[in-house]
Amino acid sequence: MAKLSGAAWTAHNLGLAACFGGQLFGKLALNANLDVVGDEEDRGKLLNTAWNGYNLINAASFATAAATWFPGRLGLSGKEIDQQTRNLVLAKDVLFAVGGLAGLASVIQGRALADQAPGGAVPIADGTTPSSRTPEKAAALLRSVNLLGNANIAVIGGIIGVTSLLAMKSSESTTFSGISRLLP
Repeated sequence: MAKLSGAAWTAHNLGLAACFGGQLFGKLALNANLDVVGDEEDRGKLLNTAWNGYNLINAASFATAAATWFPGRLGLSGKEIDQQTRNLVLAKDVLFAVGGLAGLASVIQGRALADQAPGGAVPIADGTTPSSRTPEKAAALLRSVNLLGNANIAVIGGIIGVTSLLAMKSSESTTFSGISRLLP
């Protein structure tokens, strides 16, 4: 059981790391530096190709983290842990639900943005800013995708933080220490 639990915990953390790191890189490195591409349509094409290409990795990473959390989590009734730990577990449940919904909405909005021009070549100023040539619907989609992306980074960061707090709590309680071996 310890090997399975260790593998699940590792997969859980790697899934969260890939989600968080990939999105953070995209936001801070890709989006912010698209202005080095001279043509606004080429910027849009690069933006949409890169993000929509990473969506599969992001979804698989998030799904891995969720798939390793919920099976062990379902074994907790709440009676075996203190109230503070229970609140952390519930917070992690909520964060996973919000992250899943925000991620799905972001994928849908991102695809809709790419569909606004052939090959995703929507004219943009940079990865977060429409240009004066960006059609209004595409500009609204770009703003929406960016808001959802920011929310998702915060949510995944929250999941990582709660996971760390739960790991620390497991060392404080003999009962939770045994149970936490089933939870990533």
